[in-house]
Amino acid sequence: MRKQECVAMLLAGGQGSRLGGLTRIRAKPAVSFCGKYRIIDFTLSNCANSQINTVGVLIQYKPFLLNSYIGLGSAWDLDNLYGGVHILPPFLSEKEGRWYNGTANAVYQNCEFIDFYDPEYVIILSGDHVYKMDYTLMLKFHKEKNSDITIATIQVPWEEASRFGILSIDGDERITKFAEKPAQPDSNLASMGVYIFNWSTLKQALLADAQDAQSENDFGKNIIPQQLQQGKRVYAYQFQGYWRDVGTIESYYQANMESLRAGHFLSIFDPRFRIFSNEDILPPHYVGSTAQIENSLVCNGCIVHGEVNNSILAPGVYVGKGVKIKDSILLPYAKVHTGSVIRKTIVGENAEIMRRCIIGAEGQIAPDQEGITVVEDNHIISEGSIIEAGRNI
Repeated sequence: MRKQECVAMLLAGGQGSRLGGLTRIRAKPAVSFCGKYRIIDFTLSNCANSQINTVGVLIQYKPFLLNSYIGLGSAWDLDNLYGGVHILPPFLSEKEGRWYNGTANAVYQNCEFIDFYDPEYVIILSGDHVYKMDYTLMLKFHKEKNSDITIATIQVPWEEASRFGILSIDGDERITKFAEKPAQPDSNLASMGVYIFNWSTLKQALLADAQDAQSENDFGKNIIPQQLQQGKRVYAYQFQGYWRDVGTIESYYQANMESLRAGHFLSIFDPRFRIFSNEDILPPHYVGSTAQIENSLVCNGCIVHGEVNNSILAPGVYVGKGVKIKDSILLPYAKVHTGSVIRKTIVGENAEIMRRCIIGAEGQIAPDQEGITVVEDNHIISEGSIIEAGRNI
């Protein structure tokens, strides 16, 4: 064992029920994103690019697919002798003997894992956010401020502030107030769910929280407010890059569509800060003589004979002749057969749209105001079906 300066604890156990059929058989961090990636790829790649090579992944809901996808962490260059990626599911113990009960409890149940590496710092991360961030810059800020806890923050639109943990800070960027999802927010400076703790501070806080029968064992609701009340030095690291919480169908769809914009902040093509992925090894994509593709991402293994406009085709997607796909996201191994029309739709993994279907059919309102149609993983849409916009199938 080699002592690590900083250990990452990646919370990847969320059910993601707001993503509906996309998380029926998989945890939210394992959902496909931007074609060749899974949502968790972004956080794991951030760790790799930040030279944080000891990562505990806390898994609870539908663990098999996520566990098999992460493996030993080699896809992210995190399979090393002195750290690596460790899958940490709940386990039966004399003290607990239950599932993870909140984000703080999940980390508390794995204190022995953190103690094994004896770190100075612990960074708490979420597996369901899409962003590129160099954690070494945040750690440098944490040290310079002599902070006990540092919270990564970002400005959000005022109308969305009630969805987040909201902070108030003084002129030195020290946090003076923290409210989890307030009805009347005092600011629009939101927590990104990325925390750096001194390990001694975090361990003491987790032990106290575990003894509190009234606690919900949550970082935002319990740990952070309690540490502020105790006068701990808690600072806000103001992140300037791109960050999205993709926990709803709307935010997931918009974040994917944003990746198609020229010069987009996520910049998946930037070789200086790569996003790594444990994708299947597939042949190159094939574009037939009748295909027309415009402003779209087309991944390996795709076969395209139809029209694809402003859309994302994940690996292994099939698009038949006469098919028209617009403003849509087709997840891995989805198939759309001859003559079907797909508009503003998310087609789940291994779903199949048979011949001459119309999915996302125009209704009585303007197309830009219509809802997003979702076809669940593995679902088969019968030949000739017409599905109105905004439905979940």
